[in-house]
Amino acid sequence: MIHLSQAALREVYRLRGKYSHPTAVFRLGVQPGGCSDLHYTLQFDLAALPEDHVWNCEGLQVVVDPQSLSYVDGLTLDYTEDLMGGGFRFHNPGAASYCGCGNSFSVSRNEL
Repeated sequence: MIHLSQAALREVYRLRGKYSHPTAVFRLGVQPGGCSDLHYTLQFDLAALPEDHVWNCEGLQVVVDPQSLSYVDGLTLDYTEDLMGGGFRFHNPGAASYCGCGNSFSVSRNEL
């Protein structure tokens, strides 16, 4: 299951309002790369694909592809602002370590 804080939910709705398709789904994924092996991806898509896992977070459809699911299951997405600006924060119980950027992480080898 994926959780979004109230702040993250507000920010996703704000961003989606600027997107050309206001009913788009919010896609959360993981790709190889970054400073710690894997990095998170966030984007809007027109619709979920048949193989996607879909969660309803207070009216927002959050979709995750099957390859990313094991890396983000249990993740809480938050959004915070500070003097340097705002950004999403990932709280992932499955991450073994994070890079200083907060968007790149690794998992223990026995979870791969």
